[in-house]
Amino acid sequence: MNRVVARYSDGHILKGETSDFLPNKELFHVIPTSQPGAKGPVAVKVGELKAVFFVKDLEGDPRHMERKSFDPARPPAGRKIRVVFMDGEVLLGTTQGYQPGRPGFFMVPADEGSNIERCYVVSASASSIDFV
Repeated sequence: MNRVVARYSDGHILKGETSDFLPNKELFHVIPTSQPGAKGPVAVKVGELKAVFFVKDLEGDPRHMERKSFDPARPPAGRKIRVVFMDGEVLLGTTQGYQPGRPGFFMVPADEGSNIERCYVVSASASSIDFV
């Protein structure tokens, strides 16, 4: 099971666990932890999402300030990339799978202290995607 935070394009969030996310599938299921009284898995349509964040824990640290730079002492694996989402959020990280025209791609954040281990960016939810 993977701990995930599914962030929808409309702003709402679903936190829980999934075991069936695949980047080439249009649908996956999340067993919610953030919806008291929810019964069973919730079907999530990837096309409605901004991104799927695979996280270390579902609570995170609200005091953590995400670093928007790479550590010069640790060369990153993959290509450096910056994603600016339609809502203005900016993610900086690395990718080995971004190709224009694809529906999405995985990236790893530049901030090694981030709660995010990796995320799947839905390309349509980004206003710009650039290699840096």
